Order: sequence, then C-alpha cells, then structure tokens
Amino acid sequence: MTEHPKGTPPEELRTAASDMGETRYFFHRLKLRTLWSWDGLAETWRTEYSFRTWVVANALSAALAFALPLSTGERALILALGLLVLVVELLNTAVERAVDYISTASHPLAKASKDAASGAVAVAAVAAGLAWAVILWGLYG
Repeated sequence: MTEHPKGTPPEELRTAASDMGETRYFFHRLKLRTLWSWDGLAETWRTEYSFRTWVVANALSAALAFALPLSTGERALILALGLLVLVVELLNTAVERAVDYISTASHPLAKASKDAASGAVAVAAVAAGLAWAVILWGLYG
C-alpha cells in the first residue's frame, strides 16, 4: 500500500508545493490520490466477497445493456446505477472497517452503523433493479 502523508503539518505541504511548483505539486498529489484509490479498490476486491459479486453482476448487466436494443440514455442509466452500487458497497466496506477498528465489541450503535451502510447498498441495488425493470417493460411489456 502507498504511504499516506498523515500527520504532515500544513506548512510542510505548502513548502513542498512552493518547492515543486504548483503544477508539479498538483500532479504529484494527483498521482498519490490515484495510487491510494487503487489501493482501496484492490484491498476491497481481495477481502470483500460482496464487492466481487457486485462487480460480476455489473459486468453481466453492462453486457446485457449493450446486447439489447437500448437507447444511449438507457445504457447510460444502467451503467451509472451499476457504478453507484459499487460506490455504495465501497462506502459500506469503509464504514464496517472503521467501526471494527474502533472496537470489535458488540454495541447497538456499531450494529446500527453497519446496518445503515448495508441498507444503503440495498437501496442502490433496488434503484438499479427498478431501472432495469422499467427499461425491460418498455422494450417487451
């Protein structure tokens, strides 16, 4: 995993920016943010079965969206909602890990936090499913 500059005082960051030049510093930070993002995706892929399941479901959904005679807008909606499900699953994973990091002891607030994050995944998945249902109804209904 890529090291985060946690604890780096703001004045050091400003000095780094002025030493590098603003444009080079911007691209340096962009590179780091990209690496951290890929680290998070890779870690989630390795450790979260549900994330891998949603990726497969989205791949199948995307293939179907391109195989059927859908409009560009319908395809865009299906693809965007599929990505939304993945985003919410990543956030769900972040909530679960943060709660577990704080304490592995059972607590009603920890359960409520994890359940709410899981519920958000369910709502996003229902939205994607409803979009498919409406689109298919329009095609074949």
